Amino acid sequence: MAKYSKVLYDYIGRTYERKNLYLKEVALLQDKIREGSPKEKESLKTQLKELISKKNDHPYLKELKEYQHKEKRFLEDLKKKAVQHKASLEKGLSKDVEHLEHLHFESKAKMEFYKDYTGLTYDAEYFYKEASIHQKLIPNIIYNIKKLEEDLRKAENYHGEENKEAIGREIARFKSEQNAVYEKRLSELKEKRKEGLISDKALKNGKKELKKNYQYAVRVKEYEDPDKMKRELIKSKKFELKDYIKVQKRVLNADVADARRNTPSETMKTLHVNTAAGALIPGLGQLLNKQPVKAALFFLGLIFVYVVAIPYALGYGNYQGEGIAGLISLAEGARRIDKSLIFMIEGIVAIVFLLFAAGIMVANFRDVYGVEKGVMKGIRERNWFETTQTIEEDGFPYLVSIPALIVISFIVLVPIFTAILLSFTGMDPKNQSKFPWVGIQNYKLIALGEGLAGSVFWQIFGWTVIWTLTSTTLAIFIGFGLALLANNPRIKGKGILRMIYLLPWAVPAFITIMFFSIMFSTQGALTEVVQNVFGVAIDFKNSTFWSRFILVMLQGWLGSSYVFLLSTGVLQAIPEDLYEAADIDGANTWQKIRRITLPMVLFQTAPLLVNQYTFNFNNFSIIYLFNGGGPFNPSKYGNLAGSSDILISYIYKLTMDNQYQAIGASISIAISLGLMVFAFIGFKNSKAFKEERL
Repeated sequence: MAKYSKVLYDYIGRTYERKNLYLKEVALLQDKIREGSPKEKESLKTQLKELISKKNDHPYLKELKEYQHKEKRFLEDLKKKAVQHKASLEKGLSKDVEHLEHLHFESKAKMEFYKDYTGLTYDAEYFYKEASIHQKLIPNIIYNIKKLEEDLRKAENYHGEENKEAIGREIARFKSEQNAVYEKRLSELKEKRKEGLISDKALKNGKKELKKNYQYAVRVKEYEDPDKMKRELIKSKKFELKDYIKVQKRVLNADVADARRNTPSETMKTLHVNTAAGALIPGLGQLLNKQPVKAALFFLGLIFVYVVAIPYALGYGNYQGEGIAGLISLAEGARRIDKSLIFMIEGIVAIVFLLFAAGIMVANFRDVYGVEKGVMKGIRERNWFETTQTIEEDGFPYLVSIPALIVISFIVLVPIFTAILLSFTGMDPKNQSKFPWVGIQNYKLIALGEGLAGSVFWQIFGWTVIWTLTSTTLAIFIGFGLALLANNPRIKGKGILRMIYLLPWAVPAFITIMFFSIMFSTQGALTEVVQNVFGVAIDFKNSTFWSRFILVMLQGWLGSSYVFLLSTGVLQAIPEDLYEAADIDGANTWQKIRRITLPMVLFQTAPLLVNQYTFNFNNFSIIYLFNGGGPFNPSKYGNLAGSSDILISYIYKLTMDNQYQAIGASISIAISLGLMVFAFIGFKNSKAFKEERL
């Protein structure tokens, strides 16, 4: 037999004595059996078995059964009396008043019935408290609603006896006078501006203030119009009535919910029957727990699970695929028009649907189990008002996060998982419509440098690392150096210098890149300048060294503005006291930079500088726009890449130009993992991360 507790608990853990004397006796005997000696246990177990076997003869249960029978008859009679009472109400009552009158009538009868049984069961005590609250609050609410409704009727029936034409003329005259005052004061303001007594900003603000005063005065005067006054009065009274009813209903429900939370419940149930019944049917458990609105919401989840997610995973409703089975087969043996990629994507979508379905099932199980477990402890199940309160107070983060999670799942996770799975397939120029699973073969080709695509991977990877380190580090040095220069108190014209330093960031990067691409072409201006000045003809864009060198210098210049901006902000925030103290200690300029400036700047900007490295590792635009990845050397790189291509531009050519999607996906996944590890190490080793500032 399951163990009963001799006390009950409410929602915050307060204890209450049991009113069910049968369960209290069972609980006490169970405690004695657990704590007694072996000899005493046998005797106590015999007593417990006898008590359970004679359960129906227990005096308390007999009295409880009699009460439940009386309650049933009382509620049936009350239902009939309520119909008669509703028919006896005066005609013309609003729905709100009629509902409250009905509730007040029922609560009076319930108080009279349940007051004699409050010592017998906690259910009777709760119903008595609920009826008492209704009896106490409802009469005053009805009175006030009737009064507000009467005020509204008076407002609707109001007919002004004033001379409307005279009032209209008076309003028109007032508008004219106010307009004249407005024009006069506006002219005075403009005259002051001409004389230089006020600024343009003061003139603008003065105009706004004059216009605001004019509109306010006219609006107040217009309320003297009887028709407008009546419309505004009706609007005000309707809002007052609606708001009062809304607030009072909330107060009434809050008081009832408070009584509900502070009154435990008793049940003989020891098994999670509702949880078992509703485990596979979302909504059923909530219905059995007497939570119909919550049940309706979970029934929507039921429809999604059994009408959308599972059928889609089995292949029903797919565009071409076969659900999860199609993800495994990749359209092998399917129709000629079927494509493996669509089968893969639809299989991934099916898995996402199943994950959402699993989330709904878990949420359903936890909800029903938690409520049922609470009821066994003595905590009453929440009504809908309490549930909405809990959602408003504790559920807001979930309400905000769930829509974002759904969107992220389909626009972020599905493409990522598609790329991951695609890297394990054989999608290449010969297998575009249908392709098989090939396992880790693509990763093996890349790691060993084999095959047409893998043979140049490590060469491009090496140049990508060099490009990232040199171009980003150069940009950091230039930006930081310019920031130090612009922050030096002895430098004049700092505003102009800062504007010039920010130009590479202000001008769109693709314009700058295309400009330098043209300037360094065979007949470009810079090429001719070099030839005329140094007497050396250099074909910059057809030379591997010079193309790479120019790209590094160009990115160093383009990226320096961002670093300059970051560093300038930090440098201006460093207290001058630190430098003054260093001067007193005899520190030179380099020591102050090394001991004060650099640590302060790096503390604030290190995480952002790590981002600069990861950005440049995948900086596709500068490589593509400057020289298209060239110059091209087929003997070294084949037809898949050029000498200045980095991994991201190499992937672009593999996938878009040469249709090696699988290997391109493999390289993408590999560099993504590498960048995540690099970024994590960079962030982890930054001082801001260690001091939990991130």
